[in-house]
Amino acid sequence: MDDIHLFLAHAIHLEKESARRYEELATGMKTLGDPEVADFFGQMAHYSRLHLADAMARGGFHHPPELRADEYAWPDGASPEAAAWSGADAFMDVPGALALALDGEQRACAFYRGIAESSRNPNVRMMAREFAEEEADHVAQLESRIDARAKG
Repeated sequence: MDDIHLFLAHAIHLEKESARRYEELATGMKTLGDPEVADFFGQMAHYSRLHLADAMARGGFHHPPELRADEYAWPDGASPEAAAWSGADAFMDVPGALALALDGEQRACAFYRGIAESSRNPNVRMMAREFAEEEADHVAQLESRIDARAKG
């Protein structure tokens, strides 16, 4: 992916989807009676909205760009976030929700890293590396939370 606006359109779509999914998980965890994890997922939704706003600003977009389905260059034909969330349901427990969120963040990180490694555009490579680092931080936060729950 060599076009910066196409890259940002993908990032916007991914972060919009991520925020919505984290909001769904937060609601589910409130229903399940785990306000701590619900708050964590709410915070992750907030981070996704911040990343979305950043991508919008970087592209100079006033409205999210609309691409046709065939214009997206997703691995496996679907957004990394959408592929990860296909297992979500109303009966998911806390460990399952955390594992699902971790999978989504890992897929997003891999998506951005793949672009950083393959793009011929130095601006796209730089931005993709930056976005991958943000996703890697989310992966670390989730792994830490999962580890703490396993020990605790």
